[in-house]
Formats: sequence, structure tokens, C-alpha cells
Amino acid sequence: MAELFAAVDLGGTNIHAALARGDGRLVAEAREPTRSHEGPEAVLGRMAGLIQRLSAEAGDRPAAVGIGVPGLVDVAAGTTLFLPNMPGQWRGVEVRAALERLLGVPVALLNDARVATLGELVFGHGREADTMVFFTLGTGVGGGVVVGGQLRLGPLGAAGEIGHQTILPDGPLCGCGNRGCLETLASGPAIAAEGVRLLLAGNAPRLHEICAGQVAQVTPATMGEAARSGDAAVAAAIRRAADWLGIAAANLVTALHPDLVVLGGGVAELGELLLEPVRDAIRRRVGMFPTADVRVERSALGDRAGLLGGIALARRSSPQPA
Repeated sequence: MAELFAAVDLGGTNIHAALARGDGRLVAEAREPTRSHEGPEAVLGRMAGLIQRLSAEAGDRPAAVGIGVPGLVDVAAGTTLFLPNMPGQWRGVEVRAALERLLGVPVALLNDARVATLGELVFGHGREADTMVFFTLGTGVGGGVVVGGQLRLGPLGAAGEIGHQTILPDGPLCGCGNRGCLETLASGPAIAAEGVRLLLAGNAPRLHEICAGQVAQVTPATMGEAARSGDAAVAAAIRRAADWLGIAAANLVTALHPDLVVLGGGVAELGELLLEPVRDAIRRRVGMFPTADVRVERSALGDRAGLLGGIALARRSSPQPA
């Protein structure tokens, strides 16, 4: 029987875990509330428990585990350095050592956006690309960069923080301390905030109808529905965020001339409302060389990019790689 590998996608709300074969075929998966307020030890125990439960279900244990975490990690040491949305920020938590002790198999740790990039590289559109830029568009904006078929990590595993490039020099304050980062302009909350403003101002009748007037129901998805139904102001708001994303993509195309730019994460479900403005921005803003060969695509893996990236990371960490 082919080896099994495990992946864990650690989020502030949920822990999502899966077992899969080395070729990415999922065998079992489950999720459970993170309950991060209980502290790192309890969360790590839940992560191990999920993998053990899935192993019992599959009748086999994994050869290795790959984990994506929402923040900065020391890849070599297997410790978290700074998880901004976790209580206590998980500074210096020995994640790899703790889980290897609980599970008895090798564990590898990486930032969740880089893990999703790895998933796209190994199992998605990246299989056909030598150089790739991957944007994860969700509660924040993260990503990763692939050069020469290899995920570029840098000395801290932090290379590829493309959501924190400056787009508006005097723009909104970002959680990283900078102003005008792409994350402040094109993340899910940034897009939804403009939708809320339009709804409350009476300038989004279709959005108001779709959300029954409830601002808590305003999301990029409901805004996309309203835009496609004729809400011009909502369509313009999405286009503005897409144009900022296009500037960021054009910057990276100028720097790297990638074969491929991929949009992943929940906001990427807006589809062509994002993709076409990004393609247009690259055509208009990159003047030093032709860009007809640069593809811009939505992730082939959708919301599975992080899990499948964890499988790819585990496969690379196995004593006998598949």
C-alpha cells in the first residue's frame, strides 16, 4: 500500500487536517475548532488528536506531517516565532518537537501561505510553471514565490510576503505597521468594508436585497453576486480592489517575469471580476518586455491548496520520500 502523509492547516477559528497519498489523493479529512484561547499546548494536542483519529479511520499512520501556520516560523528549528492572530502570538513555541513527541513521525512547519503556494506548485497549475507567483486572498493577503521550480523561502521562511508590498504610500494602517499594504486594500475584510459603506449609504440596492439589509452578511461573495446583478457601485468597488491587486501583480511580473500568476483563497472565488482587471493591469503597467506569455489563473486547488501543500511538505520531510 502507498504511503500516507498528513497535513494540518492551522487557523484562528478551525484546525483542518487530512491524510493523503503521495500523489495528493485524499484519504480522510476532518476539522475541529481551534479554541486558541486555551493556549498552544491544548491546540497542539488537538492537532495530534485529529491526525490520530484520521489514522485510525484509514487503518494506517502517516510517514510524516506537514503543517501550515498563520504567521512567521523558524523553519529549521520547527518553532513558531510570531502568529499575530493567536493569543500570546505563539512566540517560541516548539511545534515540531511537541508533535513529533506525540505522533512519533517527522513533522515539518511552514507559513500557511507558503504551504498553499507549495500545494499549487506540486499539485496545481504550478506543475507546468518554472516561475510562479501565488496570492492567497482571504482575511489577509499572503502568498509565495517559486523560482526555477523551487519555493523561495529566504533565511526566515518569510520570503514571499507579497501582501505587504506598499501600494498606497499614505494608505490605511496595516497590522504589520506599514501603511498602504496590499492587504489593507484587497483582502476580504477590506473589500467587505467598502460593501458595508455602500449598503448603509443606500448605494447598493441589490446588495441590500441579497443581504436582507444585514451588514454582517456583506462579504466578497455577496458583493460579487450583487455586482453581477447590476449594482454598479459594488462592481466599481470590486474593480478598485482588483486594480490594486493588479498593481501588485504587475510589480512582481516586472521583477520576476513569471510564467504564471495564481490567485487563491476565498476572495479569488470572485473569478473574472478579479482575474480580468489583474490581466489588464499587467498588460498596461509592464512596459519593459512583452507579457503575453504570463498566465493569470485562479488556483486549480481552491480551498484545498493549504491541505495539499501540507501533504507536499510532509512528503518532502519523509525519511523515504514518495
